[in-house]
Amino acid sequence: MKLITYCNKVIEYSFYSLFFLVPLAFSGDTSELFELNKMWLTFGITVIISATWVTKMVLQKNISIQKTPIDIFILLFLTSQIISSIFSFDQYISLWGYYSRFNGGLFSTICYIILYYAFVTNLTVKHVFKTLLVSLFSGLAVALWGFPSHFGADPTCLVFRGNLDTSCWTDAFKPTIRAFSTLGQPAWLAAYMAFLIPVSVAYALKNKAKMNTAIAFLSLAVFLYLLLVFSDTRAGFIGFWIANIIFWAALFFKKIYSRQYFLRVFFLVNFLFVLCSFIFGSPLGTLNKYTLPYIITATTSTPAASTKQSSPPAQAGGSSLDDNITDSGTIRLLVWQGALRAWENNPLFGTGVETFAFAYYKYKLPAHNLISEWDYLYNKAHNEYLNYLATTGFIGLGTYLSFIGIFFFVTSKQLIKQRGIYKPAALKVQSGNASEKNNTIVIVTFGLLAGYVSMLITNFFGFSVVIINLYIFLVPAFVFMLLELLDENRHFIFPRDAFQDIKDNNVTPYQWTAITIFILIAGWMLLGLIWYRQADIAYALGNNLDKVGQYQQAYPQLVQAVQMIPNEPVYKDELSINLAALSAGLYAQKDSIQATQLAQNAIALSDDVVNNHPNNVIYWKDRVRLFYTLSATDTKNGAMYLGQAIKAINAAKILAPTDAKIAYNQGVLYGQAGDFSQAIQMLTNTIRLKKDYLDAYVALGLFYHEIAVDKNSKVINQDMQQKAIDTYSYILKNLTPNNNAVKKSLQDWRTSQ
Repeated sequence: MKLITYCNKVIEYSFYSLFFLVPLAFSGDTSELFELNKMWLTFGITVIISATWVTKMVLQKNISIQKTPIDIFILLFLTSQIISSIFSFDQYISLWGYYSRFNGGLFSTICYIILYYAFVTNLTVKHVFKTLLVSLFSGLAVALWGFPSHFGADPTCLVFRGNLDTSCWTDAFKPTIRAFSTLGQPAWLAAYMAFLIPVSVAYALKNKAKMNTAIAFLSLAVFLYLLLVFSDTRAGFIGFWIANIIFWAALFFKKIYSRQYFLRVFFLVNFLFVLCSFIFGSPLGTLNKYTLPYIITATTSTPAASTKQSSPPAQAGGSSLDDNITDSGTIRLLVWQGALRAWENNPLFGTGVETFAFAYYKYKLPAHNLISEWDYLYNKAHNEYLNYLATTGFIGLGTYLSFIGIFFFVTSKQLIKQRGIYKPAALKVQSGNASEKNNTIVIVTFGLLAGYVSMLITNFFGFSVVIINLYIFLVPAFVFMLLELLDENRHFIFPRDAFQDIKDNNVTPYQWTAITIFILIAGWMLLGLIWYRQADIAYALGNNLDKVGQYQQAYPQLVQAVQMIPNEPVYKDELSINLAALSAGLYAQKDSIQATQLAQNAIALSDDVVNNHPNNVIYWKDRVRLFYTLSATDTKNGAMYLGQAIKAINAAKILAPTDAKIAYNQGVLYGQAGDFSQAIQMLTNTIRLKKDYLDAYVALGLFYHEIAVDKNSKVINQDMQQKAIDTYSYILKNLTPNNNAVKKSLQDWRTSQ
């Protein structure tokens, strides 16, 4: 039946599109440039594949799903994610995922599982090879895009601003130092490159009879490795080299090639990799001192400079050149400990799928306040496995590791089943040498397994992004098909007479009706994704305008976003902040009627957000900001608004008991409400949490002084005045010796004694 053939073609080319386009997708219009667009694209293509697959099953008059060796473990993993989402700190976030990413939410996991079964059920081994080839072409495109950015000519800036330079990036993103291309972050680029390099080498080896083709794939592998070096990421670098060792060890022990040929190719390929590292540097400081950039720097620097640079320059992803910036390893250990604490308090199913961003606030160690990135938002545990453990518990992590572990077990068992060259029993050889074709399958399998290992390693020091998760779920499908571990006669089938001859069957009206319904549902879902994306574009513009104080221009954009997606709390939260700012402006202009209306609308939106998402500390912090903004301008209701701000900050404090910034704001708000004793208590606690918190010391000294003097600034409490002086003296001695404002206040206080 031609319709089934068309369905197969749609599914086939949808998968090609998926693996080619996802790594390249980005947009400057959305709130997050890279991951959000990649996830939306994945959602959309999954809908197309699913609708086509269902249409095919309707035409075949059966429900047919290929059985695989890891079905039970995938089902258990999916079940754990569903249960974790049901009992989540925030069900909405667990369903969709953390906003600006969505990857990792329950919906994304369902997509990956659907793609896994769609591939094994509808495609064949030849499609595996084509999909991998498409992946390599996409990797080449990503590398070509990122290569010039290392030399100061970023194509992304050309797209965004029309300038072929790096001026479109802030200091936090420096592609000349750490390339990220279209992946959005150096570590993500490194993980992607580390996976593709062994696959590219495998394709070079499998084409050894075609010299030009083999050289092309080897050149691609070297070029991808060069981008790995440019990403300057230790995890990706280590992950690749461990995977590379595994790949060559597997080839050696499998005895696919003669020892002489193996050694010749092994030394050639790895010499090229080492040469790249020597010329362009290494992310590992211990190795970097043996590279050409370091040698040139060491020999051309002055003696004084040489003394200062006696140790290798710190690499991105590790220690910073600035001693005030905490080593990333130290930060990770603290975040990991917080993740473990979250798991200990929620052992079975965790805090909820993708809830780490605010669950971590509740369990982070006080020591986190002492690092350079102490006030950053950590929406992931920076360890995929601890992230699963914290958010989905022992059951979630256990089932996740189970399907990966069983995949390796089944594959390894099959590969070592026979000594010498592996020969799949059912392999149909139509032409050429059977042994060579068997070798091709084994070599590509080893490349995939090595790349898979690299992803597991990079995930240990980071977390999966969309393209990595696609490979995490789809590589097992590729390997099972290559090694013929899928029995074509083992399908989940309903009804049982699935493989009837349907070539001459006509499509009945009932089938057309069902197909039409499914196509309409798919179309509705695709339009919903487009609608959601358009809402995000409006939100992104409004949010950016808010950040630069253009609240009036931001207002219609944020209203549009809320009207388009009324259930999205991120939009409502931002609109509430915008309305509070507009209300404050109207109060300043003495337009109290309209200002009051806007204030009430802002409060109503905030009420809705915190009532529906009570465990999200981020929304409570924004609520504090909202009421504080209103209290500063509405003289009539200022005290009431300040009281509401205190209630909100107290709620935030419960959700984040060790957060120094929340503790500081809590003290300041009590001080502004005139409760100096409570303010001092809160600020003293803040200093216990963060002993170098300058703002907390300044506020503490000020409140000591407020208690010490009367309304005429006359000292009436010498003990409190002395505490104020001692506090400011500590600031000058230990924190900021040249703080002129503190010096002046200290001088005035001493004079008034």
